[in-house]
Amino acid sequence: MASDAAALSYLALGDSYTIGESVPPESRWPVQLARALRDEGVALDDPRIIANTGWTTDELEWGMDSAEPLGHFDFVSLLVGVNNQYRNRSAVGYRGEFHTLLKRAITCANGRADRVIVLSIPDWSVTPFARDDKRDAATIAAEIDEFNAAARSVCEAEGVAFVDITPCSREHGATLLAADGLHPSAQMYTLWTQQVLPVAQAQLSR
Repeated sequence: MASDAAALSYLALGDSYTIGESVPPESRWPVQLARALRDEGVALDDPRIIANTGWTTDELEWGMDSAEPLGHFDFVSLLVGVNNQYRNRSAVGYRGEFHTLLKRAITCANGRADRVIVLSIPDWSVTPFARDDKRDAATIAAEIDEFNAAARSVCEAEGVAFVDITPCSREHGATLLAADGLHPSAQMYTLWTQQVLPVAQAQLSR
């Protein structure tokens, strides 16, 4: 981990996609992002990660409560919601809980909405797990789109950058997988990192 006292601090909030279920710690997308930003000359520490496999929006909030006092960070990322969809929770309920989380993320970023970045929810309907679990792929995809539309709307209202990695997950999600047949591989996380990198670089240059 980078430990330069002058480096910017980074808080990554989320679920299995942020903690990098089934990949080594160095392959998690927030860790790859921090490394890529350093390669571009941005002095950024490796992230403090508050995330867990299976977490919904309310469980992430509890996780943040348990981690208090969090203090303030120079940069914050947020990716959460797939487990709300998986557990058949409503997009309306997700929108409200996501909004609460986003406001907390902005507070953690010293009140700077322009230092917060949100990633869209990936579409797991293309994975072997979805087929094996006898899930309806079209229904999953439609619900993911509904949840992402809610998140995008909240981000626009709060002035927060929203990076849509869902098309990438649909294009490559059947092949760039970890051994569990559900979660992304390191290579998939690299593709996400490439999408997030220019946005994060622009934010951290302000």
